[in-house]
Amino acid sequence: MRIEKSVEIAAPPEKIWPFLVEPEKIMRWFTLLKKFEYTSEQHSGVGITFYYEESNGPMLMKLSYEVTEWVENERLAFKMTSGPASTKRDNQVWAIEANPSGSKFTCTEEFEMSWGVLGRLLVALMGGMVGKRIQEMLVNLKRVVEAQA
Repeated sequence: MRIEKSVEIAAPPEKIWPFLVEPEKIMRWFTLLKKFEYTSEQHSGVGITFYYEESNGPMLMKLSYEVTEWVENERLAFKMTSGPASTKRDNQVWAIEANPSGSKFTCTEEFEMSWGVLGRLLVALMGGMVGKRIQEMLVNLKRVVEAQA
């Protein structure tokens, strides 16, 4: 399933970027996170790895990712390298596009659950909830960035 959500932020891309790559700033808007840490020595660029714990209702999901694209102030893409048995694939892209009023931030998430047909059914049922959760996080990002700009 592919979900894409966007938000307009009254700030230039260089004011948004730190909120996508600095752990303490990520935690301020990605409210489902309980923990975020880089697991590689390098903390910028393609190939870095990170780990986070996400509270999803009563469940705590432990996920590891690898950055597949890093274009400072423009685009960050990453793919899941390990996670719960229920999640077969999770790829995300966070993109910033400058515009006259500041920037447009877009979050695209493509995920697939395990369990074949049952997994596809669960994704179909969960899609609206995931989209709503992403939109709430984008509103949080807008709020914290604009408060700093």
